[in-house]
Amino acid sequence: MTNTMTDLDLLAIVVLLPIAAMMTLLQKNPYHALVVRGILGAIAALVYALFGAADVALTEALVGTMLAITLYMVAVRSSLVLRLGVVAELAEFVELADSSEVSDSFNNPESPELSKAPEPRATPPHIFINPSNNPASDSTSEELSPIREAIVSSLPEPLIADLRDFCRQHFLRLELISYPDRVALHAALETRDVHAIGDGSESISLPENAASTPLPYPLTIRVPRLYDLMQAELNPAIVTLRPTFPIKPTDSTPLSPASKP
Repeated sequence: MTNTMTDLDLLAIVVLLPIAAMMTLLQKNPYHALVVRGILGAIAALVYALFGAADVALTEALVGTMLAITLYMVAVRSSLVLRLGVVAELAEFVELADSSEVSDSFNNPESPELSKAPEPRATPPHIFINPSNNPASDSTSEELSPIREAIVSSLPEPLIADLRDFCRQHFLRLELISYPDRVALHAALETRDVHAIGDGSESISLPENAASTPLPYPLTIRVPRLYDLMQAELNPAIVTLRPTFPIKPTDSTPLSPASKP
C-alpha cells in the first residue's frame, strides 16, 4: 500500500462496486443500464490496478467493459424494435430518393420521372419512425419526406400517436415497412419479416346515415408477448388486435362448492 492511498480510501472505492451493481439492476432503461455497467467496469478495473493486478485490470477495461458494452449495445439496438408492415404508395422511390433526378421530380409535378413505371424489387423499402415527440428527430432525410408522409399516412394519426407512446414506455423503436400490396404484406408476416401488419381492410367508415366515426384500425400480430402488451395498453377505440396464434381461453366459471360429507 502506498503512502498516498490509505485503507479507508481503498474501502471507499471498493464499496462503489456493489452500489454500481445495484444501480445497474434497478435501471428500467436498457441504455441507462449499459452506462452504469460501464461505470461498474471502470471501478472494477481501478480496484484491480490498486491491488497490483495490472493485467487483470487491463483485461477488465478492454473485454469486460468496452467490448461487452459494445456487444450489448448492438444487441439492444437490434432487438428493441417494433417492425410494423403497412401498404403505402410511393414506396418505389425509396431507393432512388438520394438521386437528384427523383428529388427534382418530387419538386416538379410535371417531371416525366413520375410517369415511369418502376421495376419490381425483392426487398421492400422501409422507414424509421423515432418514438420521440419531435418530428425533426425522425431518421428521415428531406429527400425522403414525400415517402415518409405516404407511409405514415397509411395509418390513422391517433394510432401513430398511440404507437409512439407505447414504444416510448417500452424503449422500442417503431419501424414502419411499406409493401406494394396486401399479398406481399401478409407474406412478410408469414415469413416473420415483421412483428405485425396493418392492412386497414376493416378500417372503413360507417355508412352516411350512420355515425361518421371510423372503425378501429386492425393490426395482425404474431408475437404473443407483444400482443399481451398492446392489448393492455393500446386504446381499443383506435385499434383492434388480431393474433395469429391461438389464445388460451380464460376459465371464469366459479368453482363448484365442495360436497358436504
